[in-house]
Parts: sequence; C-alpha cells; structure tokens
Amino acid sequence: MNDTALQYVLAAIVVLPLLGALGALLPPPPGLRGRDPGQAVLRHGVTVTGAVLILSVVLAAGFDHDHPARMQATTDLNWIPALKIHLHLGIDGISLPLLVLSALLTFLCALYSYFHPPVARRDPAEEAPGATPTDGSPSPKAFVALLLLLEAGTLATFAVLDLMLFFLAFEMVLIPMYFLIARWGGGDRERSALRFIVYTLLGSVIMLLGLLLIGVKAGTFDMVTLASDNGSRLSHSTQLIAVLAIGLGLAVKTPMWPLHSWLPDAHTAAPTVGSVLLAGVLLKMGTYGLVRIALPMAPDGMRTFAPYLGALAVVGIVYGSLACLALARQGNGGDLKRLIAYSSVGHMGFVLLGIASMSPTGVNGALFANIAHGLITGLLFFLVGAVKDRYGSSDLDQLAGRTGAALYGRAPRLGGLLAFGAVASLGLPGLAGFWGEMLAMFGAFKPAAGLSRPAFLTFTAVAAFGTLLTAGYLLTVVRRVCMGDRETAHTQPVLADVRGYEFAAWTPLAALTVLAGLWPAVLLGLTDPAVRSLLGGN
Repeated sequence: MNDTALQYVLAAIVVLPLLGALGALLPPPPGLRGRDPGQAVLRHGVTVTGAVLILSVVLAAGFDHDHPARMQATTDLNWIPALKIHLHLGIDGISLPLLVLSALLTFLCALYSYFHPPVARRDPAEEAPGATPTDGSPSPKAFVALLLLLEAGTLATFAVLDLMLFFLAFEMVLIPMYFLIARWGGGDRERSALRFIVYTLLGSVIMLLGLLLIGVKAGTFDMVTLASDNGSRLSHSTQLIAVLAIGLGLAVKTPMWPLHSWLPDAHTAAPTVGSVLLAGVLLKMGTYGLVRIALPMAPDGMRTFAPYLGALAVVGIVYGSLACLALARQGNGGDLKRLIAYSSVGHMGFVLLGIASMSPTGVNGALFANIAHGLITGLLFFLVGAVKDRYGSSDLDQLAGRTGAALYGRAPRLGGLLAFGAVASLGLPGLAGFWGEMLAMFGAFKPAAGLSRPAFLTFTAVAAFGTLLTAGYLLTVVRRVCMGDRETAHTQPVLADVRGYEFAAWTPLAALTVLAGLWPAVLLGLTDPAVRSLLGGN
C-alpha cells in the first residue's frame, strides 16, 4: 500500500472515533427507534471501535516494515500559522504497536460492554425514596460517547507529530476517564475520580510549560524536526528545565513513585472497562512521551536526570511489590483490583528504568514492556471484573473465605486464565512479560555513555530483587483465589465459568501474550531501528 493511501487510513483512525462519539449522542434512525435504544447504542460502539481496529490492522499491514525508523503515513497541514502549529500526523516503529494496542483494547472493551452493559450509579442524595440505584442514571449513550472520545484521544496521542497537538490529545482523555470512574464506578468513585483529574491536570500544566519552552526556544513545535536536531537548538539549561517540567507531567500519568497515589484509588473505583483502558492504554501515554519527546529533543537534560529517574524507577518496583505483598497476606482485607493497580506501579518502574538507561537495549525493553503490560494487565482486570461479578466482591479475604476449592474447582477455565495472567505478569519465560523487563535490566546493566555504571548496576540488582517480590505476591494470589482450601472442595457450589462473550474478549489478549513471548522479534523488529534512529545523536 502506498504512503498516500496510508495517510487516509491514519487520518480515518484518528477521526472516526470522534465522529462515532457524536453519532452515539444523536437520536437513532427512524427505522431503529422501536428497538432497545440501549443495545443499539452499545452496538454502535462495537461497530465503530471494530472499524477502527480493522483500519489499524490495515495500517500495520501496509506499513513498510523494512524501514520502521522512517515516519510513514504522514500528513502535514499548516493549522495555525501564527503559532507555527501544524496538523502533523505520522507513525513509525515506536508508535505503531501502541496505536494497534489502543484500538484492540478499546474494541474488546466495547464488545464486553455490549454483552455486559455497565451499570451507572447515582449518589444516594440524588435518588428518590424507593428508587433503584440506576433509576435516571446516565444512559448507555453517554457511556459509548465517552468510550469513543477516550479512544480518539489515545490514538491521536500516538499519531500526532506536533507538540501542541500532542498536549491537546494528551488532555483529551482526562474528562472521559473522569466520568467513566465517577458515574460508572463503584465504592468511593467520586473522590477517586477527583483525585485522578486533579493529579493529572496539575501534571499536564507543568508539562505544557516544558513543551512551550522547547517550541519557543527551538522555533518550531514539529516533533520530527526537533528529534532530528537532538537538542542542538536548545542550551543545556533550557534542556534541564524542559526535561524537568515535561518529565514531571509525564511521570504523573505513568505513574512514577511517589506520584502514583491516585492510581490505586482510580483502579479500585473504576468499572472493569475503565480499569482495562486506564492500565492498558493511558499509562502508556506517559512513557511514550518520555521516549518520543524527552530522549531525542533534550538529550543533555535527560542524561543529567537519568540517574534520578532510574533511582525512582527501582524504588517504585520494590514499593509496588511490597504493597502487593501486604495486600495479598491473609487478614489484611486487600482488594484484588487494588493489588493489580499497585503491581502496575512496579511494572511501569521497569519501563522507566529502561528509558533511564538511555541505551537502545533499555529503551527497546521499555517499549516491549509497555505492550506486554497492556496485554497482561488488561487481561487481569477483565478477569478480576469477572470474579467480582460472580462473588460480589474483589476483597481477597472474602474471596478466599467464600471460595473453598476456589476457581480451579468451581470455575476451572476462569481459574486457569487468572493463573495464566498471574504467571505472565511475574515474567515467566516464554510469555510477553519476560522480555521487556529482562531487556530493561540488560539496558541498565550497560547504560549509555556518560551515565554512572556503578549506580545503574545497583539499580539492576534492586530491580532483579523486585522480580522475586513480584513472583511472591502473584503466586500468593493464585494460591488463595485459585486453589483455596481443598478440604472444603466438595461443599462448594459450581460457579458460572467463562462465558462466550468473555472468551471472545479475553482470548486475543492471552494469544498475543503467548505470541509476543515466543516471537519477540515481531515487536523488536519494529522498535529497534526506530529507537536507534531516535538515539542516534546521543
């Protein structure tokens, strides 16, 4: 497929979810008004996200895999001449996997929601006496529109090549996610949603200052031009300030310890599809920004802060693992969704460690770990949502107390999938989670020139210790939730096992986890040339 055709495909991928969101809010056509409006709009969400996924696959198939370092499917239109802002779109080997992952996860969430519609909740003070919790609550129209708007923001983030457009797309996802948590979440959803929006907005304001500093000082907001210059237009002090500001903003979204405190609450309160998209897509936007912006545009500033980034990364790895161990222990009343949220802090620590190494091996590992985390943690949140639906709780003590023989005996396929997700998350060789974390540690073992090797050797050792802690808490979860108490196996009723629509939503994630683990060259063949080109001036 020629580049002109790919331009239209990429533009359609970015625009179609926006049009779909608008269409979800419009009245149905006259011929469909007699049917269930809720199902019709959910079907609309599946159709639009499915079309976007198909276009993403077409884009990946037409991509020139022999030259993944070259920007392809580029569109460059002068949007605001006075501010030198362009409608500049394009993809390379770094952004293409993330774009396809975003399209896949959003489609699977829409498909899951069609068969398992989300339940919107109202505050008790808003409800009339005798009303059910869903009376008068937001309709599926709002849910589908927000889901599609969220998809548009994530896809645009990975496709735009202008700093100001990157900021707009980066911010575009915040409002939809806020309402998905606040209106369709559970528990203390409004407080959790408020913490999410406050943290991320404050980080974004700081990031905007850094982006403006780079654009004004360099005389352009074009990300391709700035990356090819490798900071030659920026003084050392400008690079330091820019990396500090941009890094802080992106670190909140990643999230990096100690800026992570909004994440466990948001995941615990979010509906299942909200947690899947938050972990599988939104967290990747922060690390993608570090690779796309900070590394190539301000290499001197990045080199100065790299040891501090590496130190915070390994603290996050150990902290997240210890928090998970505490939650997994019997009697602590740990929430399974909260545990997986804290595990994300640890896993994203490996991504940050790879980026901090500033070496091709480390950055490739970070990008691989990004994709692996999106697949595995997305699957885990789907599975935990299913467990919560069946038991009415995701509290580990309650699950272990109620299950007896637990999932292996009562819902064997569900238990098997949960165990598969756990061993994939702990980095079992042959599955996707292994390669990213291993390459990130290899990169830290031999960091880029100019970085302190003794410091990074220490970071590598601490990260390796973190993998042992990760295995400890995940195996504890498998033992308590999947195995349970064998002595009471015969007394426990059988639960509904994996349903057809659940199988359809989860199988692609499990299959890709295995494929990426057995054939990592598929992904590394895309990212490695692009990463080496990006770091070529460093």
